[in-house]
Amino acid sequence: MELKWTLLLLGLVLPSCSGCAIGFRFDKKKCVDEDECESFVNLCGDHSHCVNTEGSYYCICHEGFRSRTVNFTVTTGECKDINECIENESVCSVHSMCENTIGSFKCRCPSGYQITPGGNGTCEDVNECESSVCGAHSTCINTSGSFSCSCSSGFYKHEKNSNCTDIDECADVADRCGSHAICNNTQGSYSCICHRGYSNYGNNQSKCIEMNCEQFKPENETHHTPEKLKSLLSLLMKSCESLNDSDAEHFTGEHLLENLCMSSDELLSEGNLVDSETLSQFLGAMENSMRLIGPQLKEPVTRFETHNTHTEVAVRRGEAPPTGSVIVSTDSAHFNTSWKTVVGKSYPGFAFAALVSYKDLNTSRDSFNKISQISQEEGNIIYQLNSRVVTAIISNPETKHLSDPVTLVFKHVQERAESKGMKYSCVYWNEAQGAWSGRGCVRAWSNSTHTVCSCSHLSSFAVLMALYPIKDTFALVLITRVGLVLSLICLLLCILTFRFCRFIQGTRNSIHLHLSLCLFIADLVFLCGISSTYNKGACAFVAGLLHFFFLAAFCWMLLEGVQLYRMVVLVFQSTLKHLYLYAVGYGAPLVIVAISAIVNWEGYGTDRHCWLSLDNYFILSFFVPVCIIIIINSIFFIITVWKLAKKFSSLNPDLSKLRKIRSFTVTAVAQLCVLGGMWVFGFFLFQEEGTQVMVYLFTILSCLQGVLMFVLHCLLSKTVRGEYYKLFSRIWPQKWKAEYSTNQSSNSQQPLQGNDSTGESQI
Repeated sequence: MELKWTLLLLGLVLPSCSGCAIGFRFDKKKCVDEDECESFVNLCGDHSHCVNTEGSYYCICHEGFRSRTVNFTVTTGECKDINECIENESVCSVHSMCENTIGSFKCRCPSGYQITPGGNGTCEDVNECESSVCGAHSTCINTSGSFSCSCSSGFYKHEKNSNCTDIDECADVADRCGSHAICNNTQGSYSCICHRGYSNYGNNQSKCIEMNCEQFKPENETHHTPEKLKSLLSLLMKSCESLNDSDAEHFTGEHLLENLCMSSDELLSEGNLVDSETLSQFLGAMENSMRLIGPQLKEPVTRFETHNTHTEVAVRRGEAPPTGSVIVSTDSAHFNTSWKTVVGKSYPGFAFAALVSYKDLNTSRDSFNKISQISQEEGNIIYQLNSRVVTAIISNPETKHLSDPVTLVFKHVQERAESKGMKYSCVYWNEAQGAWSGRGCVRAWSNSTHTVCSCSHLSSFAVLMALYPIKDTFALVLITRVGLVLSLICLLLCILTFRFCRFIQGTRNSIHLHLSLCLFIADLVFLCGISSTYNKGACAFVAGLLHFFFLAAFCWMLLEGVQLYRMVVLVFQSTLKHLYLYAVGYGAPLVIVAISAIVNWEGYGTDRHCWLSLDNYFILSFFVPVCIIIIINSIFFIITVWKLAKKFSSLNPDLSKLRKIRSFTVTAVAQLCVLGGMWVFGFFLFQEEGTQVMVYLFTILSCLQGVLMFVLHCLLSKTVRGEYYKLFSRIWPQKWKAEYSTNQSSNSQQPLQGNDSTGESQI
């Protein structure tokens, strides 16, 4: 029997007496499958299970075990355990550890981690700092799976017991608070108690520096200091003194900065900074105030803006001096330097850089006098500020000679590029001289909108615009003087002729007389006093005379145009009343000059000529009336010329067409000059380019206006020529008698006649 089962296990096929094959048994007269897995216990061995098949069976290893063959039928102990931790490294989640077991594995969290509550078996970090794992005066720092303890600032870890022990900063660093303070050690910190007269501006761990509260007193009692400035200085002095008194009321840096900006805003709005001495006091007070306020500001960058001032302050604190560059800016300027320059040779524990810009700070003309005196060799240069004035301040007290220059970028108030007649320069306010100076400042580059300055010292800065006068050439000066002299001679002859020649008396003659008189006085004053700029009062008087007499001349030109229109177009026989003539000819100019002087008397006289200033559009008090008169006279001239063209054709049809055109053209051009037409060329002088031709045309025509009047109204007048012949014949009887008779006979043959009462033949 045992042999049978042994052979059966070996898989040998032996016939049975019943006739069934191995793996089958005889049941109820037939062969059925034998379930070996049920018949034999532990047929496949450990860690496996048996699977019955038709006439046979096979064995399969349990999960977590593996055999050398896929299926086996003999119990040989082939099912070996699988090490999942080695074969699959990611079988466990992050921060968990894999542990192999028989037929399986398990994941567990290492120290410092825990199973996520309600999670999927993942491990999460345990925050040990939630419990008091570190001692006093220390700080717990949680890390992944662990934690660390570090001592708080002002403490160190003791070597024996690892407890945090207080550091005695006063003993640790010699002279920590400086020689003008007492170092007081506290638990985890220290403080510097300043001596009398010294302060660390509320920074209790900074060195104490000397205080100078006397700088906020007015320079002297006799000097007129604006009340608002006095009030501001009083507040700053009180704040300065309170820094050295622990019991006094202290103002914050932000509160002081607000008061400073509001007070300066009111000073600039009220226009109290009218002279150089007051301006120097104001700018000095602003600089000293920022030195007092800057160290007391809490934020790294503080900005404050009002209507007229804009301030930005950058502050750094710490045991070590700050490094790198620092830029502070306002809406109109940028201030760029390095923290090394800001700190200087001594670092008390804090450093600051500040920039203050002023919107409506206009300096007087006296502040440019020093520059003007230096530049006299170059000509009478006009200076104007083309940027806002800014004050740059740093904590370094030694700013007169900086080792590294600072950079200031200014935005121009008026966009204008440099040219031959205009240059930009960088200047600072010299308080000792009370004027702008360019010493120590160099212009790096400039365009139409910005100028970059490099300065080796700090103060209040601005961009100065130098307007160089156009130098008159010798030819232009010669033409002007010769032309004016000729014009004066001719105008004098016109005045004598119109006054004493009884045959030409009438309305037009009166107009010509007063026009010649006004032009004579204006040209004489112009020739003698236009360059009298050395005396401001005399220059203003000359400018006023020129303003009045040139306006009067134009008013008489207007009356000439009106009278000409009445004679030629309307053919009126009645004349204008002399009262109306004087009211327009002298009254209107007097009113204009009086109003101009009342509104802006400083507009009379410039640095270059004794004429009207271009500032604040004061020149319009002359320009506008002249434009109106020229426009009106132009209309009268066009109508008159059109009327004359018809009369030239109808009165003398025998003249050739060429002679008609020539006579008409000469008469029209001459009359146009008399009516002020040459001043049209003067309007083009305001152009920056292409004015050279216009300058010469305007100079020649305006200077020879008297000559043209003499030729037109005296030499071309038959009646006046007759009077001249009579006068000269009395002086030289033999010479002029024959010539006069010849001219009379030749003139009698000319068919052109006219009515002297209307004067149309003499036009």
